[in-house]
Amino acid sequence: MNSSYRKPLPGTKLDFFDTREAVDAISPGAFATLPYCSRVYAENLVRRCPPEALEASLKQIIERKRDLDFPWFPARVVCHDILGQTALVDLAGLRDAIAEKGGDPSKVNPVVPTQLIVDHSLAVEHAGFETDAFEKNRAIEDRRNDDRFHFINWTKTAFKNVDVIQPGNGIMHQINLERMSPVVHARDGVAFPDTLVGTDSHTPHVDALGVIAIGVGGLEAESVMLGRASYMRLPDIIGVELTGKPQAGITATDIVLALTEYLRAQKVVSSYLEFFGEGAAHLTLGDRATISNMTPEYGATAAMFYIDQQTIDYLKLTGRDDEQVKLVETYAKHTGLWADSLTTAVYERNLSFDLSSVGRNIAGPSNPHARVATKDLAAKGISGIVENEPGKMPDGAVIIAAITSCTNTSNPRNVIAAALLARNANAAGLSRKPWVKTSLAPGSKAVQLYLEDSNLLTELEQLGFGIVGFACTTCNGMSGALDPVIQQEVIERDLYTTAVLSGNRNFDGRIHPYAKQAFLASPPLVVAYAIAGTIRFDIEKDVLGLDKNGNAVTLKDLWPSDEEIDAVIAKSVKPEQFRKVYEPMFDLKVEYGSHINPQYDWRPQSTYIRRPPYWEGALAGERAMKGMRPLAVLGDNITTDHLSPSNAILLDSAAGEYLHKMGLPEEDFNSYATHRGDHLTAQRATFANPKLFNEMVSEIGKDGGVKIKQGSYARIEPEGQVTRMWEAIEAYMERKQPLIIVAGADYGQGSSRDWAAKGVRLAGVEVIVAEGFERIHRTNLVGMGVLPLEFVNGDNRHTYQIDGTETYDVLGDRTPGGMMTLIINRKDGQSVSVPVKCRLDTEEELSIYEAGGVLQRFAQDFLAGNA
Repeated sequence: MNSSYRKPLPGTKLDFFDTREAVDAISPGAFATLPYCSRVYAENLVRRCPPEALEASLKQIIERKRDLDFPWFPARVVCHDILGQTALVDLAGLRDAIAEKGGDPSKVNPVVPTQLIVDHSLAVEHAGFETDAFEKNRAIEDRRNDDRFHFINWTKTAFKNVDVIQPGNGIMHQINLERMSPVVHARDGVAFPDTLVGTDSHTPHVDALGVIAIGVGGLEAESVMLGRASYMRLPDIIGVELTGKPQAGITATDIVLALTEYLRAQKVVSSYLEFFGEGAAHLTLGDRATISNMTPEYGATAAMFYIDQQTIDYLKLTGRDDEQVKLVETYAKHTGLWADSLTTAVYERNLSFDLSSVGRNIAGPSNPHARVATKDLAAKGISGIVENEPGKMPDGAVIIAAITSCTNTSNPRNVIAAALLARNANAAGLSRKPWVKTSLAPGSKAVQLYLEDSNLLTELEQLGFGIVGFACTTCNGMSGALDPVIQQEVIERDLYTTAVLSGNRNFDGRIHPYAKQAFLASPPLVVAYAIAGTIRFDIEKDVLGLDKNGNAVTLKDLWPSDEEIDAVIAKSVKPEQFRKVYEPMFDLKVEYGSHINPQYDWRPQSTYIRRPPYWEGALAGERAMKGMRPLAVLGDNITTDHLSPSNAILLDSAAGEYLHKMGLPEEDFNSYATHRGDHLTAQRATFANPKLFNEMVSEIGKDGGVKIKQGSYARIEPEGQVTRMWEAIEAYMERKQPLIIVAGADYGQGSSRDWAAKGVRLAGVEVIVAEGFERIHRTNLVGMGVLPLEFVNGDNRHTYQIDGTETYDVLGDRTPGGMMTLIINRKDGQSVSVPVKCRLDTEEELSIYEAGGVLQRFAQDFLAGNA
């Protein structure tokens, strides 16, 4: 601690660390030029960095150098139940490993406050048009997840510094935005900015409050939990000026889908964005949060807004204590984090986006950055005239229409707009099509309270959008089973079916196994598509139905005005609603107790929770990186959904066959995501996505040409035998065959999914060589002891005509960012040497990799007395 910079904070009884003085002492006047994120990171250094390393670390920020690592100590760790539970399973396994080596397992605890919210495990088995859907879905969630919830409840008292928000209360990001983040902490007499890492790629949702919140994998979160610094280099911080004002009738969803398309084109991958300008000032905090939430969809790491009056108004609206609200304003204004103090900030790169240019749009199919203006649906070939057979579903049938995801339900304007459109549709006598499974899953119980206050919840219910849960649901692939009659028709007619949701991800195969493609849309458009019943509908022009007088009704007849939306919000969204929801939720204190067994009593028959194997067998040995065979050769944009899907488990899958063998009834198979605490189930999900294209596996097409075969397939070498992926993995595991994966650009984009790294490591993969990696997945690979390598000089798998018959060796020293050599040994005996870049980016990552992974590194340090 650098106590010389500790000063009293005027108007409070707290101290603060004077970052301006520390920065300007090194470079006079430099603080005024620093971007917002640089100021927050500099404060963290002044408060937490060892004095002997402070000046060198601050210079990295001041001089905008990126050649050395500096330590970052986040104030909190926030987890959802899938990765959070998996992280705590790992820590429970770590306790066992420590105990077996003679250490004290009770001393293995999170050092940093950790909040776990159970929000990823509820499936929409009962739709929004059913009575008591919420209660029915919650009962199913409890039954299916008994093993998981038993373990999670044990962690509340077995580990120090762990708080658990029980199921049925909301989504982690929305709860974080509406209550958990104080924006400014007051601990041990010191005020300092809230910062955090979260085990979900959408953790930047709370960036809208001016809080640096980074999505990380569970493995990296475990490292932070255990008190290790998150070592980093200064990110590329980009200023994004928002100009203009949104057009009438344009939602925040329309804006963010247009921004996502724009920012992807601007190549902001791994960058920190700071939004400012007249346009940003026009946006409510809810609108800002919609933009920040979509950070991973445009590939960035963070999407920050400055602290200003909108921030203060939102903190008051959501029922924060008056004293806390005053502290945020006082601290931000005194320390240079208030918007007015950032007019002198200098960015190395600037972008500009005109909010007034945005029209109504959707995104899809398949990618959230594939924006389509609704006025162009026909020209893009999405809508079109469809001859419907009476009594049958049409081509492009919308089988799922879901208002879901914290992206949109944390924004009252989006929710109220949907409810008012539903009211207008009901008044006109319109209804949803019978094949559409509809649902409303808010991220917060406060949404229900303000919908009830405005008498609009019944309007949504009448159209089938009753509340099915307060959880991620459809956005996370937990859309539940279809009506068996509808499912049978989809299969028998091989229908092109779709989903429309107000979520953030629409990757192929994610939303539902029988929804061939998915489209992202604003909540009011989701309601409109439920009425239309097909994506082939021109939502701007076509007739949705006839009113009671026989008049044609189109979308413009139903769309509410901005003034009406604002009037409902002003009257019906109140601070007392948020207090009513959150005060009892956070008043439940559970004390850490020494009477609890520090080691978990594993349930041997569980398919949800199993002692992890990371200290055993091959995982504890050396990685030879010699004679590796390819498990898969893959193209661009391989997502973590391809690597480890999260949706429902089907009986004919490898995981489904295993669960059936274990005696689990098919109706309770649940999702891949919920089984990630059991490696025997989870590893069977590796590359289990039916939309996978492994270039090692081809077939003869209908036209007689050779094409890549779609599905979870691999080719066992040297035999050349094509099998299901899991059978290939089993064969290679039995042979103790080291493996490699060869891939294209943007490998591992999407959700921060540990099992996308764990699955391949357990399969025996030692190296992945790709054209490029998505940030979170690359760190997860390192955390599992898998070496990420990058082609250089524009080379790729085609440059070397890789077909999967080769074996591979890797030579050279592993230095952060250094060059190594990939040896490709061809079947004909020839070899080629390929230069590749080592993507161990920091000395800390090298240390983790050499130990075999995050957990192994901690265990070694703990037993050596260094943890």
